[in-house]
Amino acid sequence: MPSAQINQPSNQIRLTNVSLVRMKKGKKRYEVACYKNTVTSFRAGNETDLDNVLQIPNVFLNVNKGQVAPNDELKKSFPGMTRDEVVLEILNKGEIQVGEKERGAELERVHKEVVDLVAGRLVDPKSKRVYTTGMIEKALDQLSSQGGHAGRKPGNSQREEDRSKSRDQSIATNESASSTPRKANGDAADGEADVKQKPKPKWTGVTTNKSAKSQALEAMKALIAHQPIPVAKARMRLRITCPTSVLKQSVKLLPKAEGEEAEKGTVKDRILGYVEQVESQDMTGEEWECVGFVEPGSFKTLSDFIATHTKGRARAEVLDMAVTHEGD
Repeated sequence: MPSAQINQPSNQIRLTNVSLVRMKKGKKRYEVACYKNTVTSFRAGNETDLDNVLQIPNVFLNVNKGQVAPNDELKKSFPGMTRDEVVLEILNKGEIQVGEKERGAELERVHKEVVDLVAGRLVDPKSKRVYTTGMIEKALDQLSSQGGHAGRKPGNSQREEDRSKSRDQSIATNESASSTPRKANGDAADGEADVKQKPKPKWTGVTTNKSAKSQALEAMKALIAHQPIPVAKARMRLRITCPTSVLKQSVKLLPKAEGEEAEKGTVKDRILGYVEQVESQDMTGEEWECVGFVEPGSFKTLSDFIATHTKGRARAEVLDMAVTHEGD
């Protein structure tokens, strides 16, 4: 039997095992055809060879039907851009279309990464021991199954009822007071009653639309706020020493947010950028000493920075592997 591709119009191309990146411009929808699992790697800068990303360097109206976008339509939708530039524009800014199986695999990958990150940064506040990934996963599942927050703990139902009644009585009292003229000394109390309590962070599960790191931070905030298991942020307590002459050398600082360009600063500024809380700083002769708390995940990058930019003249000594401190 003849192949289905014979006698097809010359502007139609059949592709299989394809991942789509789609962009809408006005009423027109454009697509580029990529190999599976390569687009995110390209956007992260891990893959730079377009031959490994694009199945074919062209723009389509519909990849599944093999309809290539005509030049005149591309010129209207992307004025001043060549076809190759349009391909890159869609590849970098378009919406990645994935199948159900791929989506499930990506979700599982992100979920595992989030759990691993959280497990490495939280400890039992009493024993200061880290939890297993299984326990962290179970605690997060508990939060997500209960609408993002921990449910009522056994034995606390009466206490919660009493608090609820107290709140209801307080509201009723405030409503009654609002129907009568305010007194001068009552204005402050009324103002306080109007202040709403800030809602606690919620956790409803992972998504593929955010980075694993940002979701791990959200998960940690929710676990700390609701305490389905006793948790607190873990910190490594370090002593950092460095010659004062090295401290003043100019380097690029850590960007304050993703996408921002790094600013210029000193070695000291960069080191303190890794330290979340400074316990003490001393200058003895020509050497600076700092004792402070650093996230375990930041220790390796701090060590790498010290080794690279101070040529071993600065040192980071671990005083305690997992501690908690006030302010968390």
